[in-house]
Amino acid sequence: MNKKLNTLDASMLVMGSMIGSGIFLVSSEVARSVGSPIYWIGTWLLTAFLTITGAFAYGKLSSVFPKTGGQYIYLKESYNSLIGFLFGWTTFLVIQTGTIAAVAVAFARYAGFIFPGILNDTPLVGDYITTQQILAATLIAFLTFINSRGVQFASLVQNIFTITKIGAIVILIIIGLYVGVQNDWIHFEGFFAEPFTIDTTTNSSHSIGGWELASLFGVAMIGPLFSSSAWNNVTFASADFEDPKKTIAKGLVYGSALVCLLYLLTNMAYLSILPLQGESDGINSYARGIMFATQDRLGAAALETVLGGIGALVMAVFIMISTFGCNNGIILAGGRLFQAMANDRLFFKKAAETNDKDVPVYSLGIQGIWAILLCFSGSYGALLDFTVFAILLFYFLTVASVFKTRIMQKELPLLQKLLFSGYLLLLVGIAGNLLWVKTLSSSIGLGIVLLGIPFYFVMKKTQSN
Repeated sequence: MNKKLNTLDASMLVMGSMIGSGIFLVSSEVARSVGSPIYWIGTWLLTAFLTITGAFAYGKLSSVFPKTGGQYIYLKESYNSLIGFLFGWTTFLVIQTGTIAAVAVAFARYAGFIFPGILNDTPLVGDYITTQQILAATLIAFLTFINSRGVQFASLVQNIFTITKIGAIVILIIIGLYVGVQNDWIHFEGFFAEPFTIDTTTNSSHSIGGWELASLFGVAMIGPLFSSSAWNNVTFASADFEDPKKTIAKGLVYGSALVCLLYLLTNMAYLSILPLQGESDGINSYARGIMFATQDRLGAAALETVLGGIGALVMAVFIMISTFGCNNGIILAGGRLFQAMANDRLFFKKAAETNDKDVPVYSLGIQGIWAILLCFSGSYGALLDFTVFAILLFYFLTVASVFKTRIMQKELPLLQKLLFSGYLLLLVGIAGNLLWVKTLSSSIGLGIVLLGIPFYFVMKKTQSN
């Protein structure tokens, strides 16, 4: 019998799935949106609140439904099988597999930074297929194989890479804070400066306030929210943990809280090394600042400023380690979700079968094949952008279910009611703002969800026969 995983393993899976390449990239775009350190760091603080509160709510649900499938089970039991299927449908089509593809390509791109002659984005066949895409596909196939060898082996790989990349982030934080002390925290002097936004097409700027500030702040939340996502993946593999009623809940809160703390400190380290404002045509990383870091590679810009040319190379290695571990965790968890759907005859029957290691190898294989295809499609980035609204929708539905006495078996304490009510109101505000500002992508995201309705009835009929 395979040994079950413990709370430490759950926390490691949460942290390993959350920490990818986002923390090294998205802060530049946030800075261009809100233009003031207090609002810039505010997006990460609000993201931390939403992430930890969401993890706490999911932890409460995991104690009621300690089954493989996690969020899919929560939605199915709280509402109906259609809602559960729509979550699984969207997760399979773009969220899970699209994230796997995007993270794998990020790994390949940074590998290309080290080996530019071998790994690049030059098409091999017409306008298609690059060596970076081939490496990304190979990485997905390799990690899928690792996960097919059993959850203990996959967890060992996950723990090794998670510890390594946390160590790398801690080193970056220490370097940044040391530079801050040496420079008397000079970049924090304008911490409460008036906010402004940058028009990236003209590089012009203008002051913002009132509703415009609130709207741009909400849009700026997209990057931090995505960088802090995937913490819910651990719930998909609940049955692989010992005493999942307690283990999953603790792992969710401990893991997500630690990552949010690391993210806050990392951004403080960036501001210790680089000014928030910079010049788009600056002669070096310091002159470009946080706002105009080359290709938004802020982590590389920070280390390059401190260590010179070798800094960018060190950061490339950091991100390769980070993305490798991130994808291993996402692949490990995703296979269990589709296994749970197959058990309910809402996914291909083969996906429910397990090997002698009690691993749903067919589910992992289906997930891996679709993710590899997305690597070569070149459209995974757009697909992920379309699903922002859908992700927020499923977060809302899942957390709202903790208010159901039928589900939780008892009334929530008043403080928890206030906490989760505040969470839901914030999600409504962010989602409503996205629907207003990014109407097309949000509508397409909603359309992807609704497109699953006819497939639900087709799958229910064909897989039940």
